[in-house]
Amino acid sequence: MTAIKPFRIDIPQTQLDDLADRLRRALWPSELPGMGDAYGVPGDRVRALGEYWLERFDWRAVEAKLNAYPQFTTEIDGEQIHFLHIESTRPDAVAVILTHGWPGSVLEFLDVIAPLTEPESDAAPAFHLVIPSLPGFGFSGPTRSTGWNRYRTARAWVELMDRLGYQRYGAIGNDAGSMVAPEMAKIAADRMIGMHVTQLYSFPSGDPTEFEGMSPEDMAALQHLQWFHDNKMAFNILHSQQPQTLAYALADSPIGLLGWNAQLMGESLDEEFVIGNVAIYWLTGTAASSIRFYYEDAHATEQPQGPTTVPTGLAMFKGDFQSIRRFAERDHANIVSWHCYDHGPAEGSTNDAGGHYAAHEAPELLVGDIRQFFAQLD
Repeated sequence: MTAIKPFRIDIPQTQLDDLADRLRRALWPSELPGMGDAYGVPGDRVRALGEYWLERFDWRAVEAKLNAYPQFTTEIDGEQIHFLHIESTRPDAVAVILTHGWPGSVLEFLDVIAPLTEPESDAAPAFHLVIPSLPGFGFSGPTRSTGWNRYRTARAWVELMDRLGYQRYGAIGNDAGSMVAPEMAKIAADRMIGMHVTQLYSFPSGDPTEFEGMSPEDMAALQHLQWFHDNKMAFNILHSQQPQTLAYALADSPIGLLGWNAQLMGESLDEEFVIGNVAIYWLTGTAASSIRFYYEDAHATEQPQGPTTVPTGLAMFKGDFQSIRRFAERDHANIVSWHCYDHGPAEGSTNDAGGHYAAHEAPELLVGDIRQFFAQLD
């Protein structure tokens, strides 16, 4: 049950043929003219992405790119977990586990593998990388059991690192990965060197005194969060309350899946990256199991209390979630690195969360921040 087995992606051609047929026969919804994205992801964007998927996207090239790295599966807590494991040739390399979120995948991290494992400078830290697919996502799914929230995932990741023989390691996270890493830090504080994330999800507690003396920058961040809550949280609410109701449409229509997932993949992202991620969900049949993560998290009964204590680093990007330090310091007692990068969407593009997929959009910035963070740790 604890065996680690080599894994290679090989999607049957019949699946790819069926996908192409479904894309050709897509039924399109009516749309009011001249409304842009006021009602959601506009039709011209989804049509353009759908055309790219059908006419220009090459799944076999993505498959080959992933298969170029060592991949494995192992069973943890009753589920098959898929992961990439790329070891550095450097004897001083530090092990780290990198975790993606929804609607991303392991594709997020492909552009940082080479610079993190084999840096050009001997002065730069090197890393052994473990890059798992979240349970229920991609080749780690579909899951067959309930309860796969951030807490159960964190326990699985600690088990995975132990199974790989790493007794000291760090955690790197984006999106859901930025929720899993802190839970790992609580479970395995004695083994965690540090955690580096792109979001620290700390919110006001309801105490009015928390707002006293807030800087203009923090107030702007709060306004940004309020805008997101008022305009873009529908996906989160639906995933958290009725994921199965939505799953029928996502599992039956690649265009439906594309439209839904593209709401959080802005126009600043290249088509190849957007379609590559969506294709993984489609070809693995994990549209339903991936969005259950939100339901399981919203209905989790375990809520470990107290702040994290391991060294924590944040690399925040302008167009993404805006972390607020005074709230973050309440939940994380050992923040040693806090950087905000001005890599965001084009001017006036409020719906495009530029920098959310920083490992793909700004790999040099992110790699530099990761190196700086871990270099200062013992």
